[in-house]
Amino acid sequence: MSYQTIVHVKDPSAARILVVALRAHGFHPLEQGEGGFPGVPNLFGQEGVPVQVPEDEVRDATLLAEDLLRDMAAS
Repeated sequence: MSYQTIVHVKDPSAARILVVALRAHGFHPLEQGEGGFPGVPNLFGQEGVPVQVPEDEVRDATLLAEDLLRDMAAS
């Protein structure tokens, strides 16, 4: 299965919340530890933490992620 990045989130805590929310809505995002080096935290660039979903979920997951991030920023 091929994954694609839908957003980059500056705050790692917000990225974790976003991944949980996407899962709760039926999407299948990669956990932050998946696909990286075990035990090596925070190897993310200036863009922030990438949130990735399977290619067939990109369109709908992107819409939801953007709405959730807007809601998080507003509060």
